[in-house]
Amino acid sequence: MKKIILTAILALGGVLTSQAQINAKNALGLRIGDNDGFGAEISYQRAVQKNNRLEFDLGWRSNHDYKAFKVVGLYEWVWNIEGGFNWYAGVGAGIGSWNYKGNYHKHTDSGSFGLVTGNIGIEYNFDIPLQISLDFRPELYFNDDYRDGLEPDFGVSVRYRF
Repeated sequence: MKKIILTAILALGGVLTSQAQINAKNALGLRIGDNDGFGAEISYQRAVQKNNRLEFDLGWRSNHDYKAFKVVGLYEWVWNIEGGFNWYAGVGAGIGSWNYKGNYHKHTDSGSFGLVTGNIGIEYNFDIPLQISLDFRPELYFNDDYRDGLEPDFGVSVRYRF
């Protein structure tokens, strides 16, 4: 009887532990993306419920004569596929600033922009506190001088979960 109770407790603990892998309480890392220019983002995720989280990204982009800085916030829903694999989708918004320094025309300009975005991706949570993910983020920009319209952003992330 003691073996059955011990086995049941271990099985219940294993189930609870595997479900907890869907969302770690926090994750911090780096997201590398390409949205008309290579860029990196410091990425932070915070679980708000069992299968929901907030993601905040602070990033910069560089493309020819343009340099841009942006902050994006997302609300994401997370679903377990199997084992450590999850897929997620979310919506969000962001703001940023840009700077243009033309080499040929000796012209400089700068400004700010707003954006709304969606997010869909797949992630893997290792047994160690490490997460990797691949995502697609269509971003709708509002600024006539820098960007105005829909821009795709594909990214790869590596985060430490804690």
